[in-house]
Amino acid sequence: MNRPPSLDARLEPRPPSPLQEVRDERFAARGVRLLLKRDDLVHPELPGNKWRKLAPNLRAALEGGHDRLVTFGGAYSNHLRATAAAGRLLGLRTVGIVRGDELAGRPLNDSLARCAADGMRLHFVSRSDYRRKAEPRELARLVDSAGAGGAYVVPEGGSNALALHGCAELGRELRGAADVVAVACGTGGTLAGLAAGLTPGQRALGVPVLAGGFLAAEIRSLQAAAFGGPAGSWTLAEDFHHGGYARVPDALEAFAADFGSRHGLPVERIYVAKLLWALAELTASGAFPRGTALAAVVTGRP
Repeated sequence: MNRPPSLDARLEPRPPSPLQEVRDERFAARGVRLLLKRDDLVHPELPGNKWRKLAPNLRAALEGGHDRLVTFGGAYSNHLRATAAAGRLLGLRTVGIVRGDELAGRPLNDSLARCAADGMRLHFVSRSDYRRKAEPRELARLVDSAGAGGAYVVPEGGSNALALHGCAELGRELRGAADVVAVACGTGGTLAGLAAGLTPGQRALGVPVLAGGFLAAEIRSLQAAAFGGPAGSWTLAEDFHHGGYARVPDALEAFAADFGSRHGLPVERIYVAKLLWALAELTASGAFPRGTALAAVVTGRP
């Protein structure tokens, strides 16, 4: 009997992603080497951590015989867009449960319009119901109300135990390449897995793009589920969220445009720009000793 093509054969990802050193005087003046882990190039439609986190879940869905995926996100969720694209590429139906029932009667923004164009059916729920999705009974109710009973459930941001094992591979690709590996954080799954894949002596640094200070506990919980306990060395650099998710004030916009012009890099604003800003600020403050090799994970494109 012929076996169906593997997920990699069907989606054709391109790991390991390139690692390139860039010369930037803001870092060089402090004796810090800056390297860019171009994970945005790992897949044209599922870039960076979206591929790392979704791939193990997509394999599980296909191996389990599922023909539908249901997942969660806000109005500007990169994860929703990636899941919709994956569904289109694999011939899977997708349902997106979207935070904010007030959006239901409005024209779709560009992000949600892309999801719909890729075949995702959008179901809007109240913010209070959305916050309770971690409760098993509430999760089941939300999925049923979206008409997605029996679908494979991918959590918000794609962060679960399977996803962490996918992100650990990113860490393994960076073993020995840098002293500190930094990544922007939404739900914490990428950082949790990345840290587990690095070697002793390397440190993962997360830059949260949301306000709230909730990520440390979430990362510990994710690592416990995936690895049975703490894994690797990681820290968080708070206070670089620039007012919250999807907030891009003028100063951040100018910084991102300048960095992109200097280095020929299309800088994604919601995650990558905040990461690079934070690293420039931390370097200027002396947070990294001279001689530090600092790798920034570029998780997506504009």
